[in-house]
Amino acid sequence: MSLVEAIRLERHYALGHGRVLRALDGVDVAIGKGETLGLVGESGSGKSTLGRTLVGLQQPTMGNVRFDGIDPMTADRATAQLLRRRRQFVFQDPSGALNPRMTLGATLTEHLRVQGWDRSATRARVPEVLEQAGLGAAFAGRYPHEISGGQRQRAVIARAISTDPDFIVADEPVSALDVSTRAQIINLLRRLQSLRGLTMLFISHDLSVIAHSCRRVAVMYLGRIVEIAPREALFKEPLHPYTAALLSAIPLPDPPRERRRRRIILSGETPDPTDAPQGCRFHPRCPIATEMCRRVDPQISMLAPDHGVACHHPGKIAARAEPATG
Repeated sequence: MSLVEAIRLERHYALGHGRVLRALDGVDVAIGKGETLGLVGESGSGKSTLGRTLVGLQQPTMGNVRFDGIDPMTADRATAQLLRRRRQFVFQDPSGALNPRMTLGATLTEHLRVQGWDRSATRARVPEVLEQAGLGAAFAGRYPHEISGGQRQRAVIARAISTDPDFIVADEPVSALDVSTRAQIINLLRRLQSLRGLTMLFISHDLSVIAHSCRRVAVMYLGRIVEIAPREALFKEPLHPYTAALLSAIPLPDPPRERRRRRIILSGETPDPTDAPQGCRFHPRCPIATEMCRRVDPQISMLAPDHGVACHHPGKIAARAEPATG
């Protein structure tokens, strides 16, 4: 059963002079209870906008978000407040997400009070979530500049779990961290998900991170999901040329095989999202594009019960990448 659904979701930004940025352009996706869905794509593909819209930090221009069967946009005030508690966001830049003039304890207290927690419950909750995030109650008195980058990310995670949510969007939560700290944060998120039964959208541009964190993966390009599949199927047999190119960019740990394998090098840059190409929006960079691709916009088709792709020629190009999937 799905906990979170996006239905024909669109999010537009007016840039002036008649230009409109379509950050989301008809996204359909469902995330099951207790699932971690990975979301990958290049910068500017709409990943963060989708995550922010799913938790209510931004409102859709068109389409709907349903959470546990409820549309937050049409819910009454009490229900809307409860839904805000149940949907939380882990920001990419912990330094920017924490007020430098507030201690971690004050930051968590403010967050809980805004979410409707009373004073006594908040006082007990702050040290509890700091412990769960791997910091300890003593960190309540520290300021963001007094702790490391990894500890700041743990503080942001502590704030996200403080309201006891059901759904968390983790937006590039490890992109600014070194390798060892990155592994610690990923393990923390996995442990919290297991203990709390969390549903999670894990956003990343790094497919190697996604391979270790998610059981199902969605690939975004220019405001749309172009492929979605279980992790094993996507990594073994990508059906969209864009997915295949992303996979081929993952370096192999075996130098001789890395030298021999075929890479898929995309030409050009991502098109201007205010002026998306006619037909398939990937066709200007696609190595197998045909005249049909230039004329007809492909919609997602389910080529297997759980493997969907938006491509006129699915599976005609494959990456020979072998990322670790442990």
